[in-house]
Amino acid sequence: MRLFVPTTFGIGFLAVAGLGLSLPLNAPSQDKPKLGYQDTPLLPGGKWHVHDGERPQPRKIDPGTASTQEQPGRPPSDAVVLFDGKDTSNWQDGKGGPTKWVVEDGSLVCVRGSGMIYSKREFGDCQLHVEFATPTKVEGSGQGRGNSGVFPFGRYEIQVLDSFDNPTYPDGQAAAIYGQYPPLVNAARKPGEWQTYDILFTAPKFKEDGSVAVPAYETVLHNGVVVHNHAEVLGPMAHRALPKYAPHGPKGPIAFQDHGNPIRFRNVWVRELKGYDEP
Repeated sequence: MRLFVPTTFGIGFLAVAGLGLSLPLNAPSQDKPKLGYQDTPLLPGGKWHVHDGERPQPRKIDPGTASTQEQPGRPPSDAVVLFDGKDTSNWQDGKGGPTKWVVEDGSLVCVRGSGMIYSKREFGDCQLHVEFATPTKVEGSGQGRGNSGVFPFGRYEIQVLDSFDNPTYPDGQAAAIYGQYPPLVNAARKPGEWQTYDILFTAPKFKEDGSVAVPAYETVLHNGVVVHNHAEVLGPMAHRALPKYAPHGPKGPIAFQDHGNPIRFRNVWVRELKGYDEP
């Protein structure tokens, strides 16, 4: 485009390349070209045209900030924060009572023998962010070292484990979809260092007879590295057995596992994922 410099004898003009028109630089908004087009083909579904300017603009959010080893980041402005380092008010035990997990130095810490904890709020399709640290003091090996789990819907496990120089069966190491898929790579950090899971979870759908209409899918990033790319989930977590779906509702809690190790969690948040054009 070409910019015409204003003079004392008139206003400047903006020449828009390819459109064959010039607009006053200080023209009111109603005189500017409309966004997009209405004479283009309809996209599948017949609601919007290609480049349709009438299509709703995506809502604006604050994307937050990244975490460091020293401190957690700031969640996106539209996230539901499940743990911000202060208390366990968003969590409960398996019977709906107060959890026995404790808060220490801004971390949610698993207490051996206290059982799994579940978010009070339930979610369907979502983006789940979790930060965790396995114990700095290395004890045990294989599945006995830094073991826990992150469970969308309280049943579909992404394994938490100290997998830094700690071999175990591949579909049970850190970031595995437990008992189903090993991670594509081992991106584990050293014991005691903060690590991140970013999980995109698409909930399964069931037919009226209880059979699976559409399975669940998960995309998982471990420390920013893709370790599962839209993996088809075979069913809920199962130990030494094949997973088998059981029908359930469209939403469920987020759960963390008590496997006897003092795993620390921080900066836990969820963004509910909606369809295009949904507010």
